[in-house]
Amino acid sequence: MSNIEWDVAVIGGGSGGYAAARTTAAGGLRTIVIDGGAELGGLCILRGCMPTKALLQATDVLHQAQRASVWGITTSEVGYDFEAIMRRKDALIANFAGYRQTQLTDGRFSLIRAHARFTDPHTLELSNGGVVRSRAFVIATGSIVAVPPLAALSALACLTSDEALTLRQIPQSLIVLGGGPVAVEFAQFFCRLGVAVTLIQRSAHLVRECDEDAAECLEGVFRREGMTLYLGTELTDAGRMPGGKFVTFNHQGVAHRVEAQEIFNGLGRSPNTGGLNLGAAGVATERGRVLANPRMQTSAAHIYAAGDCAGPHELVHLAVMQGEVAGHALLGRTPAKEMDYRLLTSVVFTEPQLAVVGLTEKEARRRGIAYRTASYPFNDHGKSMILDAVDGFVKLLSHPETGEILGGACAGPIAGELIHEVVVAMAARMTTAQFAAVPHYHPTLAEIWTYPAEDLL
Repeated sequence: MSNIEWDVAVIGGGSGGYAAARTTAAGGLRTIVIDGGAELGGLCILRGCMPTKALLQATDVLHQAQRASVWGITTSEVGYDFEAIMRRKDALIANFAGYRQTQLTDGRFSLIRAHARFTDPHTLELSNGGVVRSRAFVIATGSIVAVPPLAALSALACLTSDEALTLRQIPQSLIVLGGGPVAVEFAQFFCRLGVAVTLIQRSAHLVRECDEDAAECLEGVFRREGMTLYLGTELTDAGRMPGGKFVTFNHQGVAHRVEAQEIFNGLGRSPNTGGLNLGAAGVATERGRVLANPRMQTSAAHIYAAGDCAGPHELVHLAVMQGEVAGHALLGRTPAKEMDYRLLTSVVFTEPQLAVVGLTEKEARRRGIAYRTASYPFNDHGKSMILDAVDGFVKLLSHPETGEILGGACAGPIAGELIHEVVVAMAARMTTAQFAAVPHYHPTLAEIWTYPAEDLL
């Protein structure tokens, strides 16, 4: 391999790419990061986790203020300034992105701002006319909004999560397509701002990553807050009309047409690998997703992958772990690190929040894994009653013989925080008896976990 200038070339400077680069650079490898995005920072910071949670926090505060009378608090009419909400989000994101930009340019590794494509297994052609030759590579190019299933939707220029984050004026009515985390979070955000929201989902329930009981809890809250839901549907057409857009679909054997000022495409994301010419590098893909083993090594032994472009789960904390695992492998350290998804954790930041770690009941049934389960509702829990946050429940799954905790779920207040009790317990391979014996302060939301743990003893 003549003219090799770099030990590692990382394509993409988001969470997965940065984690890989800092790992290999710290280990003494000559590392370069190549990022062709309009802005540095990656999806999570610029258009994903952080901006959406900033917006959701605003509507959470608005919702609580509007119902202050629950606690005997009187207020004048509560309103909002949408431009101010967006300005605060922009300021936060500028701060987060600035920090990531500093990390990418602090001299530990080199950085080139350009798009890259493989011309052979060790060579990248850059959009700025340059060429990079490297002994090894990490592909961390993230994901993009998926192409809609209907050609008619593509022609409508629907809102996506990218465009929704730059709005300066909200629509009066909105059709949300999809029932995954992005779709449901934005649906509740707009609904709480007074937008007439209709959500249309193909599956029988929202958020298919969760069990049906958690999905039904969220669906009930959405309907109570005024959202219209159509679940178990099949889209048939879409188009424009005077003053807005429409969607037609079949629901329970009946044809429906829904009209709104705007349509939000929340039908998922796809791996951002189309321009990489991965075939020239010998990297195998499946529907655009880079195939990698537990060490994040692709079909080309010197090329690794991390983050949304590789999956199998589009979660930023996993992208960081995958980048570190790939970097560890490239350093040749032993014993080899591998990805372990036993502690897979997912959170949906609606209200109530939905959080899951480990096995769900549906996944256990699908895989034929025996389990026992117990749950406890928030509407019978002291602290949640004080907070008037009584929607939902917590649930534990355990091994029927050893009692080891196999999974946990929470649908309710701050579920994204509460689920980490179970994450820690599962990391330590605790049994339900050990978990139940952990003292919990009273009154707290966290002590609710002790009830299903005791039921399983």
